[in-house]
Amino acid sequence: MVILVVGLAKACEAISDVFYGLIQQHERMDRIAISMLVKGPLSLLFLSFGVYFTKSALWGTVGLAVAWAIVLLGYDIRSSASLLNGIQSSQQDAKGRDLSGAKVQLQPRWDLKTLKQLVWLSLPLGFVMMLISLNTNIPRYFIENYLGERELGIFAAIAYLMMAGNIVVSALGESACPRLAKYYAAGNRTAFRNLLCTLAGIGAALGGVCVLVAFVAGRHLLAVLYQPEYAERADLFVWLMVAAGVSFIASFFGYGMTSARYFRVQMPLFVFVTTISAIACLWLIPKFGLLGAAFALLVAAIVQVVASLGVNIHALYALKKECN
Repeated sequence: MVILVVGLAKACEAISDVFYGLIQQHERMDRIAISMLVKGPLSLLFLSFGVYFTKSALWGTVGLAVAWAIVLLGYDIRSSASLLNGIQSSQQDAKGRDLSGAKVQLQPRWDLKTLKQLVWLSLPLGFVMMLISLNTNIPRYFIENYLGERELGIFAAIAYLMMAGNIVVSALGESACPRLAKYYAAGNRTAFRNLLCTLAGIGAALGGVCVLVAFVAGRHLLAVLYQPEYAERADLFVWLMVAAGVSFIASFFGYGMTSARYFRVQMPLFVFVTTISAIACLWLIPKFGLLGAAFALLVAAIVQVVASLGVNIHALYALKKECN
């Protein structure tokens, strides 16, 4: 039942993501931010109440599903409808028409041909997201197998700090993606290249800051956030931040590939990256322990950067040929 209710909650989240896509297309990221700012505390509140008053994980997940459904029905759908109505009104206004026309109605349209095209277009990216998730967790599987649950707990806790940078990268990438797509669709190679290079530079700078913090204050930070025994692995923290910095750059190049609509090439690319990650873990973790897991993440991130950069260069070259 818990799995079923979590599935229902994720269904609400997936529908919200569809509306986020509409809002993102029109570069109104403020509306997505409001939705997420409401969803986070509300989810925590309902989940906590459910678990606290019933002592049951099931009712906690029910609270989570209810919170996500409230945000979807109460804000996401209304926000998207008002955005479309505003766009429609401005278009009518530009054409000199009466603005009192019928409002946009958001409802499913079951056009099988269109749905088949959407599935065929998006299926590769779904597969890619699965591989990205797998690639993130591969070191954990090898650590548990070779080093045990205690070492896995230490690695997972320290590696979770990479998420702070990933959140920044994701926010910047999602915000820039529509603009990158418009530049590429318009054939503006210079603007596309400059924005992508700027994002990659931001990723490198963010990674540098993370490495510096880990190197200078890593031991103290781990002791404050966790326990003194975690502070003994400050060297692992530094190398994980190095891997994170490279992965930030790779993520931005990934947004470039997606914006240029290079979807299918990402499947073999991430199959290759995941394979390299598994081989690196198999070789490095038994030899270097937890540091080997960090080295494996770094190797996989470097391979991803090189391959993704190659795809973006090819996309720019193909755009140049089209323009000529």
